Amino acid sequence: MRKIASLTFAILFVYACNNEPRYTITGNIEGADSVTFLIQKRDAGRIITIDSAFSKTGSFRMSGSVEYPDLVQLVAKDQRYRVSFYLENASINITGTLDSLYKADITGSKTHDEYKAYVESNRALSEKYNAMYQDYQAARQTNDTAKISAIEKEAGEIQNQMKQLQLDFVKNNPSSYVAPSILRNISYDMEAEEIEAAINAMDTNVAKIPVAKDLMARAASMKAVSIGHKAPDFTLNDVNGNPVSLYSKVGSKLLLIDFWAAWCGPCRQENPNVVKVYSQFHKKGFDILGVSLDESKEDWVKAIADDKLIWSHVSDLQYWSNAAARMYAVNAIPANFLLDANGIIVARNLRGQDLYNKVSEIIGN
Repeated sequence: MRKIASLTFAILFVYACNNEPRYTITGNIEGADSVTFLIQKRDAGRIITIDSAFSKTGSFRMSGSVEYPDLVQLVAKDQRYRVSFYLENASINITGTLDSLYKADITGSKTHDEYKAYVESNRALSEKYNAMYQDYQAARQTNDTAKISAIEKEAGEIQNQMKQLQLDFVKNNPSSYVAPSILRNISYDMEAEEIEAAINAMDTNVAKIPVAKDLMARAASMKAVSIGHKAPDFTLNDVNGNPVSLYSKVGSKLLLIDFWAAWCGPCRQENPNVVKVYSQFHKKGFDILGVSLDESKEDWVKAIADDKLIWSHVSDLQYWSNAAARMYAVNAIPANFLLDANGIIVARNLRGQDLYNKVSEIIGN
């Protein structure tokens, strides 16, 4: 009887394993004879390979399982061809041609269908914005300030419309595994409470995936550096390798913690505005502590000189792993925090005229 019982248990175990949710990818890629295809995704800043298959006359097959639907890439190994899609435990078909793999038709993934619908709903605004960007670059080449100003205003309106579309998707699709990624894209312009509310409204399983958990952790960090809170202290080295603490600079009427980098185009475009405010209000009690997210000290020091940033600067040259940036939940730059004489955060992420107006309002003319 024991042998029969053991055999029955073994059969049931194998049956259960065979019935676990799995994905099956069937590929038919024209022009891809004898090509190795990889399924890859980004994880903690690294590219990891999930699966692979060798194609014969363009056909290949992969099978496995994933814990939750996730955005991945099908990559032709050692070639530049790739296409993004949502991988989940389902029968997924990918058809196309190798030299235009990014246009491949992907069916069978419910989550990918949701993603395609979202992209399509945003297409008209995206195309309009891209065309406007080309006009903007042309206007900058000719220094057409009037046209630049008009384009910036219209572009801001389009960005607001695009953000609203994204917010609507997150709100209207609480069970979609696409929603956390879309929320992450717009979270940089949201308050901590808004992020938390959006995730709490998602289905339980969706709110458990790493993207959603990371957003909740970021919201918690954001609360610690929100307006009205005392700025947390940090110490980083200056350009000469000497340690400088934040609170060695606090005490002037206003101190701006300015997160930037030499490689950041928008930061470099914003620097003249910051220089203007510093030049006008420094003698009245306004100071700046620049925090660089650079990796190259040479690039960092050169950018300081080129942009005439004559205030104090610090960095640990750790790129996005910069200790101060992580402490202040900085995930996009330029970013800044305006502190009063007691180190209380009174404003954040002020740019251009908004920075000038706020400093002028507090210090006075």
